[in-house]
Formats: sequence, C-alpha cells, structure tokens
Amino acid sequence: MFDHATGATARTDAPHAESPCAGRPDAGGPGTDRSGTGGPTRGRARADAPGTGVPRASVRFARVLLSPWARLALLLVVLASAATAVLLYEPQKMLADGWPPQLGGAMAAVLFGVAYGLCTVAFVPRPILNLAAGALFGTVLGLTTSIGGTVLGAGISFALGRYLGQDALRPMLRGRVLLAADGVLSRHGFRSMLAIRLFPGVPFAAANYCAAVSRMRYLSFLTATGLGSIPNTLAYVIAGSEASSPTSPAFVISTGFIVVSSIAGVVVAWRKRHSIGRSAGEAASDTAQARGAGAEKTPVLPLSNK
Repeated sequence: MFDHATGATARTDAPHAESPCAGRPDAGGPGTDRSGTGGPTRGRARADAPGTGVPRASVRFARVLLSPWARLALLLVVLASAATAVLLYEPQKMLADGWPPQLGGAMAAVLFGVAYGLCTVAFVPRPILNLAAGALFGTVLGLTTSIGGTVLGAGISFALGRYLGQDALRPMLRGRVLLAADGVLSRHGFRSMLAIRLFPGVPFAAANYCAAVSRMRYLSFLTATGLGSIPNTLAYVIAGSEASSPTSPAFVISTGFIVVSSIAGVVVAWRKRHSIGRSAGEAASDTAQARGAGAEKTPVLPLSNK
C-alpha cells in the first residue's frame, strides 16, 4: 500500500501479530475438548464423583459394601465360619485335654482366657469351658480365667452384632413381644442383663446378640455380664477342679447349685415371658387408645349433597 505522507510503500508481507492464545494446546472456545482428543466436552458425563476425584463406580460399590444388609451378610458368614471351625477342630477338647504341658502359670491362664473368649463367639458351650478351666487351673485361677474369657467373648459378640447386624435387624422388630423385649433391654440394660446372667435361662450367644440389636450401652452390658456370670461360673469351675473326687462336699454342693440355678433360670424365663407379653399387650392398647383419641379430635367434614 502507498503512503502519501512519506512516499513509501508499506510492506504487506510483514507477519501478523500472534494471538496470545495462538499455539496453546488448550486454546479454544467453550465446548472444546482440552484433553487432546479434539472432541467436545459439553454433555459428557463425569466419571468422577463431584468434588472427590473418586470414580463413581467405586463410590457406588463402597455404598453397597457398607449397606446394612451387606454387613448382616458378613456377620452371618463370620458366625457360620466360626461354627464350622468348631465342628471340624473341636477346640473345647484341646482346651481340656491337649493343653500344652510347657505352658503354665499366668501366661497359660492368659492364653486360655483368650481362647475361651474366641470359643464362646464360635458357640462353644460355656459349661464345658468352665469345667476345663477348673480342671487345669484350680478354683481361684480357673474362675479368674473363665470370667475374663466370658467378658471377652461377650464383648466381641456384642461388637459384631452392634456394628454388623443392628441396622438391618432393628427394622424387623415389629412383633409385640419383640418390641417389648427390646424396650426392656434398651431402658433397663444393666438390670435385665444381670438377671439373664444370674439365671441362665437364655443361651449365652443369644443374649449377646439380642443385647447388641437393642440400644443397651456397651459398658452396662459388659459390667452386668461380668458380675452376673460369677455364681454359675464358680460352680462349674469348682466341679471341674473336684472332678477327680465326685463324693467330696465341694463337688456335691457345686453340682446342686448348678441344678438349682438351672431350674430357677427356667422359672424366671417363663415368668418373664408372661410379663413381657402383658407389657406388649398394654403397649398395644395404649397405642390404640392414642390413635383413637387422635381420630376423635379430627373434625369430620359433612358430605356434599351435590
């Protein structure tokens, strides 16, 4: 182009000024793919969960894995595996007959207590373990070991039931008797569990998991279990320690106490059954009356004649 002021001709082949965004791989307007694939990003679903950077499939899988029914299934698998192991290996016989002779003293008592607790979680009857503790360690150390193993096993069972089964099982408590029993355990946890342990009319494992499904506190459960299990456990330990002399007064007294406490447990359980049934009926009656009172307060609108 000719410039009239200077008489020079302007160069037309000068390079144009480059745009600030020229040459940038991420340049482009809205909707341009900056991943290098060249495709548009608008309308494409994100693969990650918003704000987490975790894939949505992983988040969904974690939710399913931590759901109440998945945890309940895991609890059932754990209990079934423990029961199968007991049937195959019979650890109760090992504790009573095959205890390593090189282990003795306090270390042996501690190991026996841990094995005792694990066996109760696997549904091994406590009377067998108590008799074995008395035969191996005598009355004093056998009682201490048995009570420690009882509290340990009850605590493990309670934790398993509370964290793996409570969320799935509580919505299933719809019967009147079940709701009444749950109310008694939740409101009077220590007193109820103390009575269950003192009068063994309810199996040990069943009491543990029923307490776990209720709203009983963990400390109240363990304290009531430890205190309430002493009398019956002591009787079995004495019987185990005096098993070589079945005519001794200690063996006779302990055996008689076991029989009397078992009968008393059945009687108490039977009476509690009727009292729970009455409580359930009263609760249902109160609920029905409350619903009726609410219905009476609701105004009834006249029907239209049109």
